[in-house]
Amino acid sequence: MNLGISGTYSSGKTLTTMALSHYTGLPRTQALTMREILPDAVPGKTLAECTAAEFVQLVVRRHTERAVHERMLDGAFVSDGCSLQEWSYGTARVVHGIDPAVTADGGERPPSAETDFFAEVFVQLGHAFQRHVRDTYDAFVHLRHELPMRADGHRPMNDRFRTTCDGMILETLNRLGPPVHVVGGGIAERLWTIAGLLDLRPVMTAERAIELAEADYGRQDLRFERDRTRAAG
Repeated sequence: MNLGISGTYSSGKTLTTMALSHYTGLPRTQALTMREILPDAVPGKTLAECTAAEFVQLVVRRHTERAVHERMLDGAFVSDGCSLQEWSYGTARVVHGIDPAVTADGGERPPSAETDFFAEVFVQLGHAFQRHVRDTYDAFVHLRHELPMRADGHRPMNDRFRTTCDGMILETLNRLGPPVHVVGGGIAERLWTIAGLLDLRPVMTAERAIELAEADYGRQDLRFERDRTRAAG
């Protein structure tokens, strides 16, 4: 089974995916994150400082990372999100601005030739990304938009933007046709629910899976983009 764990920022996708991989034995895809791609793709800039064109490059590179790693595990994997994540984050920026933090108070992005073209680009990327998702995944678990947003200083974000992305991802998954199960609760509750819904046999206790996942999560390199650039230099 190729299983996607979808949801938006601060929904717990990464920890849930890590724990589910340990709990069920399904291998986990491990593509580079935007945070890891950015210093090589746009050296010296944070995500909030990227232009529309630079953001398109990041989205395409992230999609390529996902597709390559999915292919390496063709036939059975659990994925932390899918290419709809990047597509929805780009598409929502047409409404909320290239830097969504600027419109956090309720404003909308000012019209411009750049954002109009950006919108057309993401319509076309959407065709390709949605087809890839439809042809690659057997089922999705969509994590409820229920946790408080974590201000990590990396992602330009506001709750209106996050809500827009969440609705866009879920609506698109339902339209594409794979089984979509909406799941909430704590990590242990999520593991029990997902295993039951998809008839996945646990290979260890939920408690042990969560312990291993928390260790995995703690080994991630969460440095900011400029720190990575300096370290590389």
